[in-house]
Formats: sequence, C-alpha cells, structure tokens
Amino acid sequence: MTNLTPTEQKLIELFKKWAKEPVKRIENLPKSGSNREYYRIWSETQTAIGSYNEDLKENMAFIEFCKHFKQKNLNVPEIYIDDLPNHIYLQEDLGNETLFSLLSQNRIDDDFSDEMIDIYKQVILEMPKFQILGSQGLDYSKAYPRFSFDKQSMMWDLHYFKYYFLKLANIFFDEQELENDFHKLTDFLLQADSNYFLYRDFQSRNIMFKNNKPYFIDFQGGRKGALQYDLASLLYDGKAAIPQAVRIELLDFYISQTSKFIPLDSKKFKEFYHGFVYIRIMQAMGAYGFRGFYERKLHFLKSIPFAIRNLEWLLENAHLPIELPTLLAALKGVTQSEKLILLGADLEKLTVHINSFSYKKGIPIDETGNGGGFVFDCRSLPNPGKLEAFKHLTGMDKPVIEFLDNQTEMQEYLSDIFSIIDKSVKKYMSRKFTNLMINFGCTGGQHRSVYSAEKLKKYLQTNYNVNVKLRHREQENLLS
Repeated sequence: MTNLTPTEQKLIELFKKWAKEPVKRIENLPKSGSNREYYRIWSETQTAIGSYNEDLKENMAFIEFCKHFKQKNLNVPEIYIDDLPNHIYLQEDLGNETLFSLLSQNRIDDDFSDEMIDIYKQVILEMPKFQILGSQGLDYSKAYPRFSFDKQSMMWDLHYFKYYFLKLANIFFDEQELENDFHKLTDFLLQADSNYFLYRDFQSRNIMFKNNKPYFIDFQGGRKGALQYDLASLLYDGKAAIPQAVRIELLDFYISQTSKFIPLDSKKFKEFYHGFVYIRIMQAMGAYGFRGFYERKLHFLKSIPFAIRNLEWLLENAHLPIELPTLLAALKGVTQSEKLILLGADLEKLTVHINSFSYKKGIPIDETGNGGGFVFDCRSLPNPGKLEAFKHLTGMDKPVIEFLDNQTEMQEYLSDIFSIIDKSVKKYMSRKFTNLMINFGCTGGQHRSVYSAEKLKKYLQTNYNVNVKLRHREQENLLS
C-alpha cells in the first residue's frame, strides 16, 4: 500500500491494534451527504469499517447511542474500537446492500412489488423497537446538536429550507408572513407526544441488509422527538418514490405494530403525521439546495423532482388543521417553478460519468451513490507513452489520437466496449435510471485511457440523448 493519507495511516494502526493482524487492503468508500469519511479495511481474516469525522461530539453521540442500542439487542453495528482524539473509530462491516439498493434491483419502472412491500414491513417492524424500547434509559445528554427535536431544531430546518432552497430557487415569498407560518407549524407539531427516540435520518440509504436482516446506521443526529417524523422520513424518502397506495398501507401497518408497544390513537396520530411529512420534506429540500445549488454537487439536485411530486400530492390531499397560507403558497410556487421543472426534465435524463485514471492511484470513487459501473483496463493495448515523441502528450493531442486511430487492436477494443455499453445505456434509459459510471484505466492515466474516454464520449453524444460528464482525473491533478 502506497500514497496513504494521514487518515488512512491512523485507521490502519487502529485496525492492527484491534485485529492483531496486519492490514492487507484499505478502500475509501463513496461519500454521501456529509463530510464524514468511511473506509473498508481488510486483514487476512477480518474486515471493519473505519470512520473519520472531525466533529468530536457527533462521534461521541453515535458511539454512545450504538452501544446503548446494542445492549437493547437492536440491529446496529458493533463498535470495535475508537480513538476519539484522532477522530476515528472502527465499526462492524455490514456489507454493501442497503434498502435503497434492494429497491433499485427489484423495481421495474414504477412497479412496487409485493416483495418490496414485505421488505419495508420488515423494516417497519423494527422502528418502534428503536423509538420506544431504545428510548428507555438512553442518555439524551449525548445527543448532538440538540437534546430533542424541539422548536429550535424545527426552526433550524425551516430556515435551512428558506435560505438554501426557496431563495436559491428564486421562489417568491413574504419574509415576515412566512416566518409567522413557520411558528404556527412548529407550535402545532410540538403538541404531538415527543417522548421517543427520533432517529432523524431514517431513510433507505441508512438501512443495511445483512443475511436478509435489516441493520440501522447513521443515527448520530438522533434526539428525543415524535414517532411520526421517522415514519415520514422512510415513506417520503425522495428517490425511493413509494406509490401513495403503498404509503397508506405501510402507515396503517406501522400504527398496528406500534400499538402493540403503546396505546396509539390512529386518528390523532395521522393528524400530526402529515405536518411532520411537510417539515421532513422541507428539511430534505434544504439539503438538496445546499449541496446542489450552493456547493454545486449536482447529483443532489436529482432528488428535487421526487420531492416536488411528493409536495404536489400533499398540497392536493393532506389538509392540516391549521392555516398556513404563505408557506403553502411558497410550496405551490416550488411545484410550479419553470426553473425547477426544466431542471428536473434535464436531470431525469441518464447521465453517463466517464473517467480516465491511472491504476497506480486507484479506481475512481462513484460519488452518485449507485455503487459504480464499468471499469475497462487499457494496459494491454499499444502504449504511445513508450515512444519519445508522445511522452509529454496526452490522449487529447492530435499526434496521439492519429497514432491510436491507426492501431487495429485499439479499434477492436473500442468496438467491443461500445457494444457492451450500448446494452447498458438502452436498459438504463428504459428503466429511467439516472447514473451510469464508466472508467478507463491505464498505467499513467495519460494516453490510452484518455483517448478511450474521449472516444466513448463522442460515441454516446452521437447515438443517445444522454448527459455525458467526462473527467480525466490524472490530468486534473497535473494542473492543480
């Protein structure tokens, strides 16, 4: 292992201390919506997930909650060892299968199979265990950044939505009147029973499946709150796009199961439920706006069309027992925004991410959360880099292009690749998938991989109505 970062070196030392074995491999895992970094680490007989997070209080919250839930026999990863002064810890490796990946694999178009409904019910069976049993004896003083999902927490989420979504999307609203509606909404929601564990981000990417059993991760933002919020998070998870009839079925299933733990008034529960759906969707849209509009991480914008569809249904069907004219007008403005409609139409097209890279520096990470795609090895092909005339050029330079254009071996290689990619692109487009990643690697990431990536980009743009994002990673590094 070479070119290790300081974080990787510290995690390797921590792993050796725990496993009592040398590390054979460490792999950086794709980032999601946070700044936390995760690594999978292997020795000869063991594996673990290494975590790095500069926020000490957030680390402490996760570790303490995890240990507490483990004592309650709830399905969470085991914490193996921590080194909090260095902001790192090791946790159990639960694999790669999430509820979201299961949904993606088992779904065809808008169909939501009985098998997927059963999987969701399996997850919902565990929810009241966390919310009710998990809350018993839990030290909420470890919760971060707030002890409970109180008025302050709610107002943070609503302002997040206002400043990072409404304003950046150019949605008109009266500032003071919107603020008044925010207070009316939060005052209403605070009337709900709030003495339970609120997971905070109970959605399909935070639910893992190992040996066909659901496990739960990323609850470091948990705090005391109402039951409805986590259910709203799960059932109105943007990209999961659960059909409304299935949502109603799962809502009733949750109420029936939770009633086995505590007395639950179904009518009263549902009265508050849609209010929590609204605030959860607004929190999520604030995150999409911050990560997408502000930080320019465009894959976060892909969730906006799903959130808009959820808002359209809510505005038409979910009537709250309070008047919120300015807030509802702003939300309606979101659903009717020409800017967002055009954005959604463009983002719903398949985006093919093409990368060239050097094997010496590792295969590029898939930042879209889809688990990667194709990796093609160009190292067996004729190498222009061995010729003095081409050493300081790249696969984008005319002399190198002409050289490789005349290599029969290269042209046969690309023809085979185009045939493989054709099949995937057509299938992805028919199933309305939004991301496909294709990587070309060679020794230095300079000639053959760059040339191949450029040729595929031109081929796709000529033959398909797709977005193509091309990145020559090692050439970027030379310029930076």
